[in-house]
Amino acid sequence: MERKGEVERKTKETEIKVLVNIDGEGESRIDSGIGFFDHMLELFSKHSLIDIEMKAAGDINVDFHHTIEDVGITIGQAINKALGDKRGINRFGVAYIPMDESLARAVVDLSGRGRLVYKFYLKENVGGIDTMLIKEFFKAVAENAKMNIHIEVLYGDDTHHQIEAVFKAFAVALREAVSYNERIRGIASTKGML
Repeated sequence: MERKGEVERKTKETEIKVLVNIDGEGESRIDSGIGFFDHMLELFSKHSLIDIEMKAAGDINVDFHHTIEDVGITIGQAINKALGDKRGINRFGVAYIPMDESLARAVVDLSGRGRLVYKFYLKENVGGIDTMLIKEFFKAVAENAKMNIHIEVLYGDDTHHQIEAVFKAFAVALREAVSYNERIRGIASTKGML
């Protein structure tokens, strides 16, 4: 049985529809109207093996903040919905991913508690995006997927490479966390729930 989650969100600022299939092959159809962001979501889908269909219409004529944050909210909610009761999954995932001269680390815990720890501070734009919006995206995913996400760029020079390493590291860590482990009986928690 495939683990799928579908979410629609409509506000005065954005209208977004997301469908994720955690047991996919990394196929994506993504359109937020923000080219660089779409590229990052496509490579997230590819490396997490999560199929993602996402269409967003937002007030990008104002800025990209509302659209990027709301996409994070809907993707997070869809992942949480797709995970169901989380029986038999690894729960934890970790990845170190290089992108040329940059190295990023991502650690994920599908704990049922949303929190982001983010050690990646840049002061420039990439693809027209204020790089602080990348943090807002991951914060929205963490809170709405109810997962702990720890992200750190260990080093790097090129901002594009650093952001790409972050998305790929998160993808690989999440792929590990959502994967089934035949040795895990029930929920991977001493509480009996996540």
